[in-house]
Amino acid sequence: MRGEVLHYDEAQGFGFITGADGNRYTFRREDMRRAFPVSRGTAIEFRESGSQARDVVPAGESSGERARASSVPSVSTPAATGTQPAPRLPDPHFGRNAVLGEQATAAPTPSMGMWGYFWKCMTSDYATFRGRARRKEYWAFVLFWTLALTAVSFAGLMIDALVGNFDPYGDGPIVVLIVAGLAVLVGLLPGMAVTVRRFHDVGMSGWFYLLFLVLSFVTIGGLIIFVVTLIPTQKRDNKWGPVPDGVPIPPPYNG
Repeated sequence: MRGEVLHYDEAQGFGFITGADGNRYTFRREDMRRAFPVSRGTAIEFRESGSQARDVVPAGESSGERARASSVPSVSTPAATGTQPAPRLPDPHFGRNAVLGEQATAAPTPSMGMWGYFWKCMTSDYATFRGRARRKEYWAFVLFWTLALTAVSFAGLMIDALVGNFDPYGDGPIVVLIVAGLAVLVGLLPGMAVTVRRFHDVGMSGWFYLLFLVLSFVTIGGLIIFVVTLIPTQKRDNKWGPVPDGVPIPPPYNG
């Protein structure tokens, strides 16, 4: 499949591609068949594997046989058949906003629902600190993780009550402390990861999140983090990746 490089981080060897099918793919340095200059806008060809691009090569390199075949004169020529050749159409632009006529479309790629974002944070992006997360993704995680923590804590309280841990000579709310503590540990890493990606989405380094997290113990760092998570998405590609799916981009899109 043909595509176009949206972003490539040479230091980390990681980037994003928009394919001719309109979908976005990730690729790494090891997915390239050979070393070649890669930057935003580079036309490439690749083999898709789910959301991952494999066997990435410069555009036209994997079409060598077709190019050689096209150099052989055809038996049916316009002069022999008396027909005019069909006009050659220019290659389409494979970015997220293909130019149609004189206007650029600004229709966003459909995004997943709230539960889909939460499940993505807890599975494929569990410890992913690179990339970007729109506001909907961040608050979907906060919502469902808070509901899950509330549910397991309530279940722990019920178990403590049933086994008599709240009796005068009981052991105290041991069960609720254990299950709530485990729930916090399970959600700690993905919560930090999605917050770092949220900082990236507004154009800030993830290290600022760690700084504000430390300051939250002695000052208003927690309030600063809360405010940052409310800032709208940067409607252009930045050094951490392209605009997340589902975010409308006002034309013209200049990157």
